[in-house]
Amino acid sequence: MTRYLVAIHHPDDYDPAALEDEAMHRDIDVLNEEMIAAGIRLFVGGLHPVAVAKSLKAGPGGEVEITDGPYLKTSEHVGGFWVLEAADMDEALEWGRKAAIACRAPVEVRAFH
Repeated sequence: MTRYLVAIHHPDDYDPAALEDEAMHRDIDVLNEEMIAAGIRLFVGGLHPVAVAKSLKAGPGGEVEITDGPYLKTSEHVGGFWVLEAADMDEALEWGRKAAIACRAPVEVRAFH
């Protein structure tokens, strides 16, 4: 079995209070229950807004610079994720499809080494 990251992507200005409703929360709860019943969910986590992220970058001489915000300058960020253990990419993609529907957001599926 391989472990997969199923990451949910949100725009930088994502506001859960304005965009998430009871139906969405219920759909995500149902998906989590289904993942647990299937024995594939290893870990799940939601992340705080990207505005409160900190980025660290090693420089010459061992100095580490800490800056506010995400390291990558994009208009989207990872808002939450699951770590699943699936037989193969096809199975992980099936769970990713369910996550995209439940979360109403783009999803990325990637295998761990």
